Amino acid sequence: MRSTTFTVRVGSAAKKRLEKLAKSTGRSRSFLAAEAINEYLDVNEWQVAGIKQATASLDRGEGVPHQQVKDWIASWGSGEERPIPKRS
Repeated sequence: MRSTTFTVRVGSAAKKRLEKLAKSTGRSRSFLAAEAINEYLDVNEWQVAGIKQATASLDRGEGVPHQQVKDWIASWGSGEERPIPKRS
């Protein structure tokens, strides 16, 4: 993988924690920071894609009405639990 350099500002406490972790793991600060950034991007790109997908399905009218979901949840543990609501 080809890499490039850029500068990022962090608080002094975060820098100290990063230095301590780097020393403890035998990794460089740069390696750990790059790993953290890549994990952050993976999680957030996945989450944003999921939100966009869910929003698009709602825009197509594929959602479950809020009141049906509330009624279903309210029935939990009542002995007369309602079935999972179906999409409209």
